[in-house]
Amino acid sequence: MLKGLFQHFTKDEPHQKRKIEPIIIPRTEHNISRQAIRPNALKVLYRLHNEGFSAYLVGGCVRDLLLGRAPKDFDIATNARPEEIRRLFKNSRLIGKRFRLAHIVFGKEIIEVATFRTHHHQAEEEHDARMHKGMIVRDNVFGPIEDDAERRDFSINALYYNIADFSVVDYANGMSDIKARLLRIIGNPELRYREDPVRLLRAARFMGKLKLNISPETEAPITHLSYLLQQVSSARLFQEVLKIFEGGALIDTFHLLQKYKLFEQLFPQTAALLHQNETIKLLEVALTNTDTRLQTDKPISSSFLFAVILWRPVQEQALREEAEGFPPYVAVERAIHIVLKKQTEQLAIPRRMQITIRDICFLQHRFTQRHGSRPLRALEHPRFRAGYDLLVLRQQAGEHVQELYDWWTQFQVGNREEQERLIKEASNSRLSRKRRKPRKFKNSHKKKIPTDATNQKTQDKF
Repeated sequence: MLKGLFQHFTKDEPHQKRKIEPIIIPRTEHNISRQAIRPNALKVLYRLHNEGFSAYLVGGCVRDLLLGRAPKDFDIATNARPEEIRRLFKNSRLIGKRFRLAHIVFGKEIIEVATFRTHHHQAEEEHDARMHKGMIVRDNVFGPIEDDAERRDFSINALYYNIADFSVVDYANGMSDIKARLLRIIGNPELRYREDPVRLLRAARFMGKLKLNISPETEAPITHLSYLLQQVSSARLFQEVLKIFEGGALIDTFHLLQKYKLFEQLFPQTAALLHQNETIKLLEVALTNTDTRLQTDKPISSSFLFAVILWRPVQEQALREEAEGFPPYVAVERAIHIVLKKQTEQLAIPRRMQITIRDICFLQHRFTQRHGSRPLRALEHPRFRAGYDLLVLRQQAGEHVQELYDWWTQFQVGNREEQERLIKEASNSRLSRKRRKPRKFKNSHKKKIPTDATNQKTQDKF
């Protein structure tokens, strides 16, 4: 009776043992050519195969090749253990605790090789696998390819290209889903999302990037499980956001993240302002421009995108700081400090990237200072171009910065005589304004200002 009850509650679990018969698609029936596979990936595949190990291309690269897209990375799955891979390739290193695998290094190119995984209940040693509140926190249980396929997230990512005979091995009807352009999770959707909440983001990213429809059962739990992203480490979420930035179709992906309440888990301060037309318009203009750059193979800056996404929260926080009695430049510095501190609780943005974001946002204040030598100093700032690009986006989004945008557009291309004329006109305009009454500071001398805002050199400049 107890055994039957256990089977009843576990019948939908993906790790339930059952015989899986794969569909083998021979070379004559698929479009993957070895000419489309990078030479270094082929070297690794052939070396593993010649040493008696199974060797397959797997996941996104197989999916993309079948869709006629150029893969960004070529990942390999094998029955060789990490230590065996390390001994076989002198140019390799083992990485990861949660998911141990090998990186084989060819100059700037890295080929990732993972050992087939099995289900956690089959772990021989406790340290090989670990779950916490339904989420996988350690995942180093090795097994056969059938189990490895079952444990993958979506059917379109459970396709294996076999270097032994150039066939595609399909364990989850992924080939038919690719033909139907359908995103379908493998196994019980809610259980699989709870195992790894990042799959929620991956679902939105694949739909946006690959223009896929989503099966009803795969879609149903996403919104009400969006809170699970709070359990994911900020470092891992940061990496997922970078993949979203670099994957293209940003505007479509942004709308999907909104639809499923995922954006607010990544950028809560910005999400709180999405009811404002200015916020939505700025993001849509920026993401559309980024998509255009990616389509034309132009580089993009993740730091710049973070600055754009956080700009509206910085503006709102700066207004609050000014209302507390701080001078504008201090208010902006404090606002950037506060917004970045809150944001890094969600995403582990590296320090070097935070500095760039801070510079781009603070330049928006410096652009309002157009008298004396300040414009020339701003023009020499290493992040001037990025700061100006944000000003352009603000103007395109309808923010009231047209006069600033026109002035700086002329100033940066003018000769010295033209620049001096523009500075003089801006200074005269500033002096001709009606003088305001002195602002009454509310004991601002007693307020503790963050370290970034008390840098004396910065205060002397601005």
